[in-house]
Amino acid sequence: MTDLQGARVLVLGATGGLGAPIVRRLVAAGADVWLSARSSDRLAALADELGSSVLGTTAADLRLPGGPDEVVSAAAEGGPLTGVVLAAGVVAFGDVVDLEDDVLDDLLLLNLIGPIRVVRAVTPHLAEGGFVVQVGAVVAERPMPGMAAYSASKAGLTAFGAAVASELRRRKVRLLDVRPPHTETGLADRPLAGTAPRMKAGLDPDAVAARIVQAVTDGEKVLGSDAFTP
Repeated sequence: MTDLQGARVLVLGATGGLGAPIVRRLVAAGADVWLSARSSDRLAALADELGSSVLGTTAADLRLPGGPDEVVSAAAEGGPLTGVVLAAGVVAFGDVVDLEDDVLDDLLLLNLIGPIRVVRAVTPHLAEGGFVVQVGAVVAERPMPGMAAYSASKAGLTAFGAAVASELRRRKVRLLDVRPPHTETGLADRPLAGTAPRMKAGLDPDAVAARIVQAVTDGEKVLGSDAFTP
């Protein structure tokens, strides 16, 4: 069990379609949050909404090698962190043969390499009993044609989490790997490339966020796609 009352939680991708609901749920549970995303304007708007529960904000680009270190250094300046939520991500559609190098680089940098760098940077600053939440996707379980590189980036994140979880346990830190089904975050409407295939209506982002925060407080380690209900 993890008590979020007074917890200090860093959230990356904090202004996104799922990141923002997670932030609101964490605050509702009593946590104080440090927010990070690329847009300083959107960070300021979310911070204004949440008031004194926001410890600070850092606008940073996780594609850049120094981005994760910059965020973690700022968030940890006030003391150890209870947890970190990795909710940043991008998607692209289309056959892999048509995928341009810049798009492929951004997919891997934001969905896989950036999170690895964040975990590497933040681990020394996590308090005993702390947690890491990495938000993946159902395609880590069921890779999809037309989304091959995106599927690979999310499957890689799940594989990384499975391995690094053992390393974190030695530090008494828990990793929670989250793989929600399609959720109406708006991400599919702003892909790096291509057009989203026709899909059934996705899950409500707030309901998904509520389930994730519940898993944090309940001490869960895996939320596969079957852990979410419409």
